[in-house]
Amino acid sequence: MSGPFDTLVEAARSGFDMAAHKPLMEAWQGLSLADIRKDLTGRLERAGIAEGADEARFLLNHVLAPASLAQALADPALFSWQQAEVLAALAWRRLQRVPLSQVLGSQPFWTLDLAVTADVLTPRADTEALVEAVLAEAGDGEARLVDLGTGSGAILLALLSERPRWTGIGVDLSDAALAIARGNARTCNLANQARFLRSRWGESLRTAAADILVSNPPYIVSDVLAGLEPEVRDHEPALALDGGADGLDAYRVIIADLPRLLVPGGLFALEIGFDQGESVSALAAQAGLVGIGVKQDLAGQDRVVIGRRAPG
Repeated sequence: MSGPFDTLVEAARSGFDMAAHKPLMEAWQGLSLADIRKDLTGRLERAGIAEGADEARFLLNHVLAPASLAQALADPALFSWQQAEVLAALAWRRLQRVPLSQVLGSQPFWTLDLAVTADVLTPRADTEALVEAVLAEAGDGEARLVDLGTGSGAILLALLSERPRWTGIGVDLSDAALAIARGNARTCNLANQARFLRSRWGESLRTAAADILVSNPPYIVSDVLAGLEPEVRDHEPALALDGGADGLDAYRVIIADLPRLLVPGGLFALEIGFDQGESVSALAAQAGLVGIGVKQDLAGQDRVVIGRRAPG
């Protein structure tokens, strides 16, 4: 695990303006850790970040590791001025509404901790509904899994981590995203089960390539993108967000190819927006797919359309 100095060096390597955080350092001069925490919480909240207290805690725990925030509050010797400088550098980025996952460089998903950059979507808890739906529907025997638009590899790697007899291919059009996914596969000790391919959706895959096909395609209506939170609008890849005029462009391409890509009886699961269950289900039915259903996330919103290629 890298230490505070390594974090500071990495920030410099990434092109971050290391002078930008100096106002924070000046404001924190002479303050205790408790007061720095209070000041940072207020700054985050004033920047429009509703969970300012939680995020201040996340940032502090990241900088203080392996010590905890509670330990450092009890023992001031555990918090150095060098660590304060690292905290200021990271906090300054977050105050510019860079997603916390990108500031910290990782995001928990399922049981995994995945590297995240601006080249991939931050994995979200809602997507775990897709993982749960597939695990509930599929057996644990050998299976070939395909993840279209794999991004960080979150869905693919979460499923492979639960099914050691499965192998999978993560497909993405972005070389940068594929590099992140490959690195995550290695870090999660799943590189022997996963490989990665550059392709526009399933174009480069052979017929009957998958027993199970999953995807979290872009589904946001183009006109809505400008109104999204800055973390998403300004810092996540538009390629993974923009679903076209009605949000369904990617589904039309993927679903039309499912009868070719899936083996007879093969399973598919697609993440959807909360209001797209009916329209995506209709596209699947028009393509001749069967057993179509809609699954909800923990908030009770429609989140996954699941079904199969007809057997035989």
